[in-house]
Amino acid sequence: MPDTGGGAWHGGRLCGCDAGTVSIVITDIGELVTNEPGLGEGPLGIVRDAALVLDGERVAWVGRAADAPAADEAYDAGGNAVLPGFVDSHAHLVFAGERAEEFAARMSGQPYKAGGIRTTVAKTRAASDDELRATVRRLVDEMARQGTTTVECKSGYGLNVEDEERAVRIAAETADEVTFLGAHVVPPEYQDDPAGYVRLVTGEMLAKCAPHARWIDVFCERGAFDADQAREVLEAGIRAGLMPRVHANQLGEGPGVRLAVELGAASADHCTFLSDEDVAALAGSQTVATLLPGVEFSTRQPYPDARRLIDAGVTVALASDCNPGSCYSSSMAFCVAVAVRDMRMTPAEAVWAATAGGARALRRTDVGRLGVGARADVLALSAASHIHLAYRPGVPQVAAVWKRGRRV
Repeated sequence: MPDTGGGAWHGGRLCGCDAGTVSIVITDIGELVTNEPGLGEGPLGIVRDAALVLDGERVAWVGRAADAPAADEAYDAGGNAVLPGFVDSHAHLVFAGERAEEFAARMSGQPYKAGGIRTTVAKTRAASDDELRATVRRLVDEMARQGTTTVECKSGYGLNVEDEERAVRIAAETADEVTFLGAHVVPPEYQDDPAGYVRLVTGEMLAKCAPHARWIDVFCERGAFDADQAREVLEAGIRAGLMPRVHANQLGEGPGVRLAVELGAASADHCTFLSDEDVAALAGSQTVATLLPGVEFSTRQPYPDARRLIDAGVTVALASDCNPGSCYSSSMAFCVAVAVRDMRMTPAEAVWAATAGGARALRRTDVGRLGVGARADVLALSAASHIHLAYRPGVPQVAAVWKRGRRV
């Protein structure tokens, strides 16, 4: 008998009613990307002429359409492709205001600098809880409509105890994963005392924020925090029970990647400027290189060399880095297209990185795949293949999305 993931079988029909849930069969799937190599072809585990059964919040059955059980409800994919929902493992959604003029200045030739973050800090501090909450919900909803079903959200635009605490608290109401990023940049009031700000981040601020977060992050970069400061922040977070991730090597080569590997960080994010030693360190570790192509698109910096990383054996994820400054895009499909066009990834590699890779960067096994028992996060395309995400950039191709088994 097939594994039903908790539903009940009645004469070949999967009924979720006994568990108080509704089962859904998605049938006539021309190409099902499972990210389970044992289920189908290649690293994406592609199953042809497939069906998928969702029972409540879980995947209950995967296989050939001809063998699919009936369910409470049915969705006809029309011979098109179905994928796991995108896993966006890097986003900054708790903010107020926007920085369109800064973007226009960059497009006119001015270089990107990390200090622009302080503009958003001032607006965020002045905003009400309800204003910040509305922005997070709007952006998470925007992401979901585009197929993103798992979202990581960072703080980092408060930079004082009160505003960082409310940022992680508000993020936790909506986002799947929450990261405390008090060490984003040094705020103006501590400009002459960065050591004092690090003490604040690792002391009272961390104590207030840790209960609402799973992760601790630091921007280890010139203009932000050096290696010693970053280490102090991350080690304090680890002692408080948070897991580390690092903004690393965005603006130039530096110590961020190797610090991430040394401390067992789940992810080193950006990885734009890497030495051979950085690549070797990543390849010999469990730390994921999370690449953020929307940032390079929006700042005109060089793109990360994904091909170099993949060929060296590094696990690569793609994420949006949706934020009001360096990349105000929430589209993972856009990231896939740019990664294929400008970062030398194949379409299959980019789709894996935007789904299973993001799950690896969050150390999740329940998302980014469509095997039995996985979370029922599903993206149905109005296109025959995952390749169309890169082949037809900028074209709406989302036919339907389910998050935790519920249609978005």
